[in-house]
Amino acid sequence: MSDAKTPDNDDKAARQRARLDELLALQPPGSTGHVKLASGRGLDYALGAAFLPVAAKGHDAAPPEAAVMATHYLLQGAAPAQRPVCFAFNGGPGSASIWLHLGALGPKRVVVPDDASAAPAPHAVVDNPHTWFEHFDLVFVDPPHTGWSVAAGEDARKGLLSVDGDVAALAEVIRVWLTRHRRWGSPVYLAGESYGTTRAAAMADTLQGMGVQLSGLILVSCAMDLQSLVFAHGNDLPYGLFLPAFANTAQYHGLLKGTLAASPEAARAAAEAFVADDYVAALQAGARLSHDRRARIARRVAELTGLPRALVEAKNLRISDATFFFEAMRDQGRIVGRLESRGTGPMAASRTRDWEFDPGIEAIAPAYTMAGMAWFAEALGLQRDVRYEVLSHDTHKAWNWNRGDAQGNAFTTTAPDLSRALRRNPLLKVLVASGRYDLGTPYSASDWSLAQLDIPPEVHARITHRYYDAGHMMYTREADLRQLKADLAGWMEAA
Repeated sequence: MSDAKTPDNDDKAARQRARLDELLALQPPGSTGHVKLASGRGLDYALGAAFLPVAAKGHDAAPPEAAVMATHYLLQGAAPAQRPVCFAFNGGPGSASIWLHLGALGPKRVVVPDDASAAPAPHAVVDNPHTWFEHFDLVFVDPPHTGWSVAAGEDARKGLLSVDGDVAALAEVIRVWLTRHRRWGSPVYLAGESYGTTRAAAMADTLQGMGVQLSGLILVSCAMDLQSLVFAHGNDLPYGLFLPAFANTAQYHGLLKGTLAASPEAARAAAEAFVADDYVAALQAGARLSHDRRARIARRVAELTGLPRALVEAKNLRISDATFFFEAMRDQGRIVGRLESRGTGPMAASRTRDWEFDPGIEAIAPAYTMAGMAWFAEALGLQRDVRYEVLSHDTHKAWNWNRGDAQGNAFTTTAPDLSRALRRNPLLKVLVASGRYDLGTPYSASDWSLAQLDIPPEVHARITHRYYDAGHMMYTREADLRQLKADLAGWMEAA
């Protein structure tokens, strides 16, 4: 009944269409700038932004379904056809691209404390000598219903807020941008973070089908296989894949004993060996485990996580992410961060287990939001009264995780898309970056996902995986920002 044609619905649809048309007509003045790299070399750039139209699939002549904001940095004085271009986006789903934009890739960055503590005001951007602009022109894309990007109406919104609809929309954005900027001759790269890797893996295959040959794919905090990340009844996979990251985090917070406490490397190695040699088989055995073997498994899980053995036994040997967040430091009254597990936050006085916020993201979100809004106004000349959706929870809640004709009962995966893209394109190479203190997309889950790709060894050789000593946004730690840039440069230079 809510979808019936009424005067109120007509008015709402008209307002949504008018808002989209207004965005598509906007021409932010942009600006120019200069960045000095760590090497001492200087680069001049032109900064601009535009809201690009997303046409309905197969209906180029129809009114656009969405207006998507794309912010670009172009090297001045370069030959465009020879200059690579990298399209970057974050994840969520529901996240704007501000994190990669002002965290690692762009010529400006937001500085936050290295130790995952909260960043104090005032918040502003500073020059980024480790910018990826040294290697590519950069285009940061805010998918529909993130940032200021919008859909034309409710029907369009439903289609766009889905795995396949999102992939199609962003592939269309890339096509339009390449056309408007006359960059069809340029080497093209994609960089995605978190759900942005889910998206990018699928886009690699979609773009190949559109005739866009990708030169490289950069996956930061990989999330191609949700089965490896979602704790659900009957899915034992994440319990083993998260355990090494739990051990790494427990060691950091001083929760381990003996040789396990000696170093994060020792804790990770012990957990990885235990998972491979004992834990997976024990979970598969279930009630068939002998009393002695069950006791031995429980004792080792407790040793590796710092959790009480009684809790491990009560949880049937299975420690979920939520259990670890609330129980690892319960005696200290602290919650462990999800996206940055070096960070912690205070529990409620009542010691509830309600997940009200993630200490790992709360420490940095205000800094990125406030500095980003100031930067958009100052450098882009783009200042709107409408809220910029840095993290849209409504978008996330509305997401359709099904693919194709599926109607549930399946975990979303785009690993088959990446496998196919790698087989179709012999020149495509992949760089994967994982933070060891990421409990949203743990490094060991990414190891598993990459190992399951349906590709032969000679194709798998085109994948490089690098690790960092921070969380989901590892570049918030300056040492890892530098290392990520060095790893990118080495990857770019490799044959």
